[in-house]
Amino acid sequence: MEKSLFQFRVDERLCIQCGECAADCPAAVIHMEELPVFDEDGGCYRCQHCLAVCPTGAISILGKDPRASQLLAGTFPSPAQMAALIKGRRSVRRYRNEEVDPALIDELLDIAAHAPTGVNSQSVLFTVVKDLTVMDSLRREVLEELGKLKDSGRLPDDGLVANYMGTAVKGWREEGRDIVFRGAPHLLITSAPKASPCPAQDTLIALTTFQMMAHAHGLGTVWDGIFMMALGFCPGLTERLGIPAEHLVGYAMVFGWPTVEYHRTVQRGPAQVNVVSL
Repeated sequence: MEKSLFQFRVDERLCIQCGECAADCPAAVIHMEELPVFDEDGGCYRCQHCLAVCPTGAISILGKDPRASQLLAGTFPSPAQMAALIKGRRSVRRYRNEEVDPALIDELLDIAAHAPTGVNSQSVLFTVVKDLTVMDSLRREVLEELGKLKDSGRLPDDGLVANYMGTAVKGWREEGRDIVFRGAPHLLITSAPKASPCPAQDTLIALTTFQMMAHAHGLGTVWDGIFMMALGFCPGLTERLGIPAEHLVGYAMVFGWPTVEYHRTVQRGPAQVNVVSL
């Protein structure tokens, strides 16, 4: 059976009538008769839970072939491996002047696109600088613009922002040192439509997902708060980068192959915990 809009299909040869697709559907648009039945007008979230939860691969939706999905049994990292990745991740501020293979960047972005989004909106836009020449041009443009703003008195003269912006301009002019992008070869910015359910949260979750996969591949990343500050003084830059005007810019991250190697985790904690007792 197949529906036209969502292309819900059940392979009768494989379906064992277990009812898991109906039980797990967050929109409750599937119910069981002899076989699973899909409500075309019920508000499907397009989450593909039905495809993922089917033990025999009998369910297809949105034109997706379940045989093209990766099987999960035995593939997840151990808790110890995940803990090492999370605790061992460092903010990297020293990079090789070398591009990451574009195919690897695309792979990381495709994985990051699996990050959860509010109401499964899947509306996060990844704006990425892949080319080192483009990155160097952007680096010069931003730092020189900050210099002009400083010379004309249009930057704050005190406070945290003034300190970072002033240091960035001075370091670039006197030493050719880049503290805005940390000399990284690549930049990634996440944005989402302001009208989407959770644009700020979605962009941060997506960037976190990208970061963890990047570190799993041996890449370095750093959340680029200084660039986010600079972006506030270069309002035309988001348009030049191709970010739609109706988007909320979530955050920026630079990444690349690191020139530094960390050998152990740091020691933090204990966690600050508020246990609710009613």
